[in-house]
Amino acid sequence: MYIKFNFQFFQLRNGITVHLGILLFMIIAVHVSIAAPFFKNVNEIAGIEFNHQSGKSKEKYMIETMGSGIVLIDYNNDGLLDIYLVNSGDTSIGRNEVGNVLYRNNGDGTFTDATDEAGLGDLGYGMGGTSADYDNDGDTDLYLANFGADSFYLNNGDGSFTEISQEVGIDNPDWAVAGAFLDYDLDGDLDLFIVNYLQYSVANRQPDSEKSMIGYQHPRAFQGTKDKLYQNNGDGTFTDVSLVSGIINAEEGRGMAVVSFDYDNDRWPDIYVANDTNRNFLYRNNGDGTFTDNSLLAGVGYDETGIAEGSMGVDCGDYNQDGWLDLIVANSETATLYRNDQHGFFVEATVEAGLSEPTFRFVGFSPIFFDYDHDTYLDIFSVNGHPQDIIEQLMDSETYAQVDQLFRNLGSGSFVEVSTFAGEYFDKPYVGRSVVGGDYDNDGDIDLLISNSNQPAFLLRNEVGNQQNWLLIRLEGKYSNRDGIGSRVTVEIQNEGQKITQTAEVKSGSNYASNSDIRLHFGLGKVKTVDRIHIHWSRGSKQNIYNASVNQLLVIQEVLGQEQ
Repeated sequence: MYIKFNFQFFQLRNGITVHLGILLFMIIAVHVSIAAPFFKNVNEIAGIEFNHQSGKSKEKYMIETMGSGIVLIDYNNDGLLDIYLVNSGDTSIGRNEVGNVLYRNNGDGTFTDATDEAGLGDLGYGMGGTSADYDNDGDTDLYLANFGADSFYLNNGDGSFTEISQEVGIDNPDWAVAGAFLDYDLDGDLDLFIVNYLQYSVANRQPDSEKSMIGYQHPRAFQGTKDKLYQNNGDGTFTDVSLVSGIINAEEGRGMAVVSFDYDNDRWPDIYVANDTNRNFLYRNNGDGTFTDNSLLAGVGYDETGIAEGSMGVDCGDYNQDGWLDLIVANSETATLYRNDQHGFFVEATVEAGLSEPTFRFVGFSPIFFDYDHDTYLDIFSVNGHPQDIIEQLMDSETYAQVDQLFRNLGSGSFVEVSTFAGEYFDKPYVGRSVVGGDYDNDGDIDLLISNSNQPAFLLRNEVGNQQNWLLIRLEGKYSNRDGIGSRVTVEIQNEGQKITQTAEVKSGSNYASNSDIRLHFGLGKVKTVDRIHIHWSRGSKQNIYNASVNQLLVIQEVLGQEQ
């Protein structure tokens, strides 16, 4: 293997300046010494046989190239993550003739197809989904974003679901891609934000022609469309408050992804929308039922050169451990890392973090923050794949199928790509679209599930994370929403005399059109005791837990009254 180093100098957290070539050599040496790859494809072992079907046709309908999302959901409350894979279908009729698939986790590393018994074989032309306990009855419900009418499934509590979109007032005939549950008005029940993409119909297809070849049309060939916000009425129904809340940006909207998080630490949940070839939106919650788009003021609408990027997916996390949640956005240009500079502002840190050059050659679709090696720092995984299937005939430097990438957080504000050591899956290119993270085997580390367009999905088991210590936290709200969505947890530990504080927020909906494990995961290194766990619930109550043991799933129920 031939490796060419671009020799530079690099400063570590302790202030010591190290030659970058030596640093990379040290990192490579450490990883090579690990016998197992970081991740292992366990499809055959687990019984995952899902193959996404796009309905690819000679007409090149634009919806064919979008792929679809994934929802991790414990639908039967057995403490095991189940898998819901969204499928697309036949573009000529805009329907899904195969259906989505629900895999029930058997608890032994395998899954069983439970789609029919659960009643979740939705036949809409699927894009994505998200899940949460919207009615606070103790089980998880499901929203599905479709090309055409969306679906909303009520969990009956007996392993089955009932489709109730009309009954609850979810009426979104637009091209939906993603959704997120949040309690934007802090009344204790979950509202729903829906991301819509374009004003598009298969009836008015007018194909492009380049070099006598027909490709998928550019999104700018169509008008954007407005997103939607549904307020939970508390009686099992929703009201469309999109207009009165101020979240409508129809002219500029070409929404692909959404994440709700409190970016300015004022305790009100805000909303970030990733748009394709338009500026992204950052809706600041005003605390009175309305939002203000602060994307320009906060510095997250465009890249650092003032260009609107082709944004596909987004995630949030505190990668530099300063207590403020940052953003990673996957784009058709490069990945964009927005470091939260506190007090309502962000700084683009893509170049300084070392992410610009390695992501430039790829079209990122779905990013995720997670600590794969339990060193306490959030790493980044990116699913890649071009939207244009004839791109290789048009350009020498780009491909339709692309390899995915894993970036290790060095703890100094920068990342290094370690895909070479991540496992055999990373050696082969796929038309990647979505990824979710969660601990499906409850062994303490975060596993990955990836959905590829018109190709198989892959379950990648983490092989190295639980070699160090960890903590998994699930919140149960009493006064706040039952899932604890919007609640924030900080974990404090002492590592070799140094205090380390990790911050995470419970969220529903992120990445691209998907929903990861809502349980909060913390890598702890070699530390054997957690000094303090601080929970700031979404509706304001606070709790502290001291001297917690490591390597456990900790279920924390909300306690009302003064700080506990």
